[in-house]
Amino acid sequence: MSTYREKLSILSEMIAFARADQAMKDSEYAFLLGVADQLGVDREDFAVLLETAAEHILPASEAERILQFHRLVLLMNVDRNGHREEIRRLHNIGLAMGLSLNAIDQVLLVMHQYPDKIVPPEVLIGIFKAHYN
Repeated sequence: MSTYREKLSILSEMIAFARADQAMKDSEYAFLLGVADQLGVDREDFAVLLETAAEHILPASEAERILQFHRLVLLMNVDRNGHREEIRRLHNIGLAMGLSLNAIDQVLLVMHQYPDKIVPPEVLIGIFKAHYN
């Protein structure tokens, strides 16, 4: 798994994404807090990230980048308000992580087929596998 610095970077990127529309909703905050707990980031460090961005560290492996992309898809849809600007930003983040353009586009298309736009992990992984074979 990632180092603690990488985990802080993951959360920092997610916080910035949640604030793309200038406000963080309670549902987004709760989701981010859950991710912080899952990553083993303590509450004090999480609170600091809300005030100051961490150094950006690109996840090292392809699997970690896909997982981060999935977290961002979930975060985007936690408030049930996937705006065009959020989708564009998520698309660009995926490209910046070096993910397949076609896989990104397919995930962003198929998410509308699932309740609350929550793409099951096995579906997301299948999409990326298909585009890397």
